[in-house]
Amino acid sequence: MNRILILGGDGYLGWPTAMHFSRRGHAVGVIDDFTRRRCHLERGTDSLTPIAPLHERVQAWEQVSGERIAFWVFDLCDYGRLRATIEAFAPDTIIHYGEIPSAPYSMIDRDHAVRTQIPNVLGTLNLLWAMREVAPDAHLVKLGTMGEYGTPNIDIEEGYLEIEHNGRRDRLPFPKLPPSFYHLSKVHDSHNIHFACRTWGLRATDLNQGVVYGIHTDETQLDDRLLTRFDYDELFGTALNRFCVEAVIGHPITVYGKGHQTRGFLNIRDTLQCVELATRHPAAAGEMRVFNQFTEVFTVLQLAEEVHRAAAHLGYAAEIRHVDNPRVEAEEHYYNPTHTGLLELGLQPRLLSEELIETMLHTIERFKDRVRLHGIAPATRWR
Repeated sequence: MNRILILGGDGYLGWPTAMHFSRRGHAVGVIDDFTRRRCHLERGTDSLTPIAPLHERVQAWEQVSGERIAFWVFDLCDYGRLRATIEAFAPDTIIHYGEIPSAPYSMIDRDHAVRTQIPNVLGTLNLLWAMREVAPDAHLVKLGTMGEYGTPNIDIEEGYLEIEHNGRRDRLPFPKLPPSFYHLSKVHDSHNIHFACRTWGLRATDLNQGVVYGIHTDETQLDDRLLTRFDYDELFGTALNRFCVEAVIGHPITVYGKGHQTRGFLNIRDTLQCVELATRHPAAAGEMRVFNQFTEVFTVLQLAEEVHRAAAHLGYAAEIRHVDNPRVEAEEHYYNPTHTGLLELGLQPRLLSEELIETMLHTIERFKDRVRLHGIAPATRWR
């Protein structure tokens, strides 16, 4: 049994991760300050699925499973509380999801760029110092993003690149071309973690994750009180989630630009697999290991066509509509990222299928009265 502390444990990935490890007999604690919930209150949007307050989730989990999850509510920028909590809980593994995870939110204006970077960068920096002082042997599993790399015109390696220059060779961090202030905050995190590992001897795994889709895990299906959030709005929703909601409510499936933007994707159940594999096989002391965490590559238009096909099979009259792309991004580009590390550790991918999309559509149908239409249209512009 390990002691696992999850930062951002109230979130889309954090809450299912907490239940996943708790169900397997680990001692689990979570920290959150509900920033994601406040962001939705600010914008007048909400999760499609109704999500209970954290204390009710924890109570429901104990009733359903017989297992307890400890929780604390505070901001990771509160260094005193973070250090004291880590010292008292004494984690073997720290899983760090505790950041604002939205590129569009970070691009609304100067204030939102600052609101994204301060908690993301300083929260992670606080965590590294706390680990150095009271948990130097703990393994940090940090959620990064494939967006750190951007879309370079070369193959994307897993975190590092062998370089020969003027007759000399070295293995250096892969160059980063982040497309938003949010993704920039993740790059800053990666640099700080790399520094802390090589300077202080900490151990960390940076999971550069692709776009996650899906609603259910084994644990969330046990009771509606255990549901995780499902975002579909223009700020926090992913393309596939948004397309599925649009199909169910009779809204056009909105593809930004030509839809040739290419990204890596994975199911939420595979995220849990990846995090568990990283936890079971920790990095060495002084090592910042990087895995590119995705299972398939699609263009945005391919995803829209997959949803259109699945929706038509269920009788939804969905149409695909191209809209102006609010982002500054290459719509025609090379994209060939490596992702072998997690497969070598034993990842068994759950690939996207019409059946899986139909399962999502059925769940969305249950909660379609909660859809807030005003949050779907792309109102945030990069320029």
